Amino acid sequence: MLQAQVFLWAYILLFFPASIVAQGLGVNWGVIASHPLDPKIVVNILKDNGIKKVKLFHAEHDILTALSGTDIEVMVGIPNHSLESLSEKYSVAQAWVKANITAYMGKKGVNFKYVAVGNEPFLAAYNGTYNNLTLPAMKNILKALNEAGVGKDIKVSTPLNGDVYITPTYKPSDGIFRHDLADIMNGICEFLHKNNAAFIVNIYPFLNLYQNPGFPEPYAFFDNDDSNSMDDHGVKYRSVLDANIDTLVAALKVSNFSDIPIIVGEVGWPTDGNIYATTKNAKKFYNGLLKRMTKNEGTPLRPKQYPDVYMFSLLDEDLKSIDPGMFERHWGIFSFDGQPKFPLDLSGKGQNKWLVGGKNVTYMEKQWCVYSKAASNQKDLAVKVAWACNNTDCTTLVPGASCSGMGIDMNASVAFNMYYQMANQTKAACDFEGLAKIVKRDPSNGTCRFPIMIKTIQTTSNSSAFAPKSSRSSTFSSSTSHSPFQTHSPSPSSSPFHSPLLIFQIFVGIFTIWFV
Repeated sequence: MLQAQVFLWAYILLFFPASIVAQGLGVNWGVIASHPLDPKIVVNILKDNGIKKVKLFHAEHDILTALSGTDIEVMVGIPNHSLESLSEKYSVAQAWVKANITAYMGKKGVNFKYVAVGNEPFLAAYNGTYNNLTLPAMKNILKALNEAGVGKDIKVSTPLNGDVYITPTYKPSDGIFRHDLADIMNGICEFLHKNNAAFIVNIYPFLNLYQNPGFPEPYAFFDNDDSNSMDDHGVKYRSVLDANIDTLVAALKVSNFSDIPIIVGEVGWPTDGNIYATTKNAKKFYNGLLKRMTKNEGTPLRPKQYPDVYMFSLLDEDLKSIDPGMFERHWGIFSFDGQPKFPLDLSGKGQNKWLVGGKNVTYMEKQWCVYSKAASNQKDLAVKVAWACNNTDCTTLVPGASCSGMGIDMNASVAFNMYYQMANQTKAACDFEGLAKIVKRDPSNGTCRFPIMIKTIQTTSNSSAFAPKSSRSSTFSSSTSHSPFQTHSPSPSSSPFHSPLLIFQIFVGIFTIWFV
């Protein structure tokens, strides 16, 4: 009897994942970071937590190599800047497929499921740049996949922002595609329908709350009562996510493509950089989402099956654009070093347990750079802090963030330490003309954490033309007057640190107030 029990447990440990996740759950893996985590460590995080689907924003050799032989389903992206060449020259599509798909296939290869051509290419911010390039690029990629003999197994789609559809009445059942995109969306939908591919949409309830002061907070989450619901001809919507999904369902029906499956390509909640961006709210949002997925009841207009969902995102990215808001660098359910931020049960059963973090992460020395009150040139402090924040990540200092309101010493120390850590702890990076010093004791205090940077490896892209170093940055797009949903969209800028004048004004303003 004892032997049988031992055998049973051995079988369970060998053949069942360490964690059970909600059906259809995946995660976005972005790499806009000063010190990216080793892809092998990241893949182990996925495996240890039972995550079987991952979405990449572009093809990177080290990441695809780490995913090889894991059976994790992969959606690999192609950046918008490649759309023109892919749409004009079939040979470019052939080369991309050869370099980024077939090169990684085989018995112990990558389990590719989707190629995501472009990323939110129809945003108003792009002024139509990619409107006539996206579908031809999709067709050429599919043709190249078919030529390679893998077109039946690997689908082609394009992740779109929720602003491609609107509802004139604010009711989901009246959803239609934007008038200026009607013909383009009809072509996209026809392509998806013909090839049994899903419509991929990115939705961000957090931005409804962030952008609209009067937005009812409970409606951004789940399980709220009727006092914060939307009535649509007797149907009650208690979450903006479900309402957003059904607006798309209605738009597809109007366009005679009601059977196209839907994938939510990005949805999540940031944990810092704004008063609403907290670990408490992120946990609340994800718990509600995962519970909805586990019930699998669907939405009112598409019942019985909830869409596949890719959480945004796996890891924090400290080089993302802050144009949309200071929260942009804090979307991860794991911190930059692969450690979980809050308890989260990916099964959707509401068990309060911690995810499995990254193992064998190598950190730099246990030392920090802090403000020195003994320095003689205190009058220069505001300028030095502003300079540091223009050249590092000070998003934890803004009002409502984890390090806000803690006084001059802490704020200066946060700025100096982040610069020092991102500069690989070089001695010269902790000087600021005598206003900073290196200490061996952790200065973290309450919610304000002082990180130690990790040692990193240089990832290698397959081609500079096909796999740029920045995977995804964001800014606001113009929302339509009839759409109740806000958008989350890539920034045209490629600089890792955005809006330096804004940062300078924020911190000079803060220090001016303190010193007056």
